[in-house]
Amino acid sequence: MTSDINQPLVKEPEGTYFIHFQDCDALQHLNNARYFDYFLNAREEHTARYYNLNLLEQARRLQAQWVITNHQIAYLKPADHGHRVIIQTRLIHFDNSSLVIEGVMLNEEKNQLKALLWTTMRFVSLQTGKPTDHPDELMDMLEQLDVAHVPYDADGFQGRVKKVNRQAREQG
Repeated sequence: MTSDINQPLVKEPEGTYFIHFQDCDALQHLNNARYFDYFLNAREEHTARYYNLNLLEQARRLQAQWVITNHQIAYLKPADHGHRVIIQTRLIHFDNSSLVIEGVMLNEEKNQLKALLWTTMRFVSLQTGKPTDHPDELMDMLEQLDVAHVPYDADGFQGRVKKVNRQAREQG
């Protein structure tokens, strides 16, 4: 899955993304529904680039795939047309058959939180359509990627939003 087993995995990858006109509403802000696309596309790019992981190939090989079961999102500041944003993604929780990915969207200077997303996914068998356990190879990778400094509490989303927003403001 990774290109060099001796290299530590990047736990909190990030990238810069341009806000496109067709993704914006009449106020020239990123449309609320399009935030999901930006976060999910960023995570897909991060897994391919930093973990050498192609999710479709993995699904074919393991006959199982992650399915989104829940999103929690906070929109704090608009992401405006023509601007660039930084999107960071990280694994903040996992168990035998599910995981939670956090997505953070910041301005280019990283001192303004635009949005924060928690996405819960369940690992599902392609044959039965039912949840299944992660194989050992995925559990090993998830163990390496888990970000310990983000305490996960299923009911703690709003507290996390406040903390990340305060950290971003203090950075600037």
